[in-house]
Amino acid sequence: MQYAFSKTIDLSFDEAVNKVTEELKKEGFGVLTTIDVKETLKKKIDVDFKKYIILGACNPPLAHKALQAEEEIGLLLPCNVIVYEKGDKTGVAFFDPSIMANIIDNENIKSVADEVTEKFKRVFDNI
Repeated sequence: MQYAFSKTIDLSFDEAVNKVTEELKKEGFGVLTTIDVKETLKKKIDVDFKKYIILGACNPPLAHKALQAEEEIGLLLPCNVIVYEKGDKTGVAFFDPSIMANIIDNENIKSVADEVTEKFKRVFDNI
């Protein structure tokens, strides 16, 4: 099952994190959580890992709309975006919100997922 859309870009890791965050903001998303996987793995289990950040992106009006349509949709929120080292380049991947519509039989969730997907695709295209 395809659950993300991703690409490799020629920005440095830090530039990519900044660019993704900036483009998300243009589409009304804030970053609620930032998980530094490299730092967490080193701290918790003393493992060295590549630079890898998970950004928990949220568009409050759309999240509210989704929560009104399906109370337990919070299990799938916020929508995650990852930025990670990929050799001498940087990988970026977005969770495909249409997955929510595929697993939840609720037409209102489908319309929210379609809107989030459209916004994520614009961010994706601009990075």
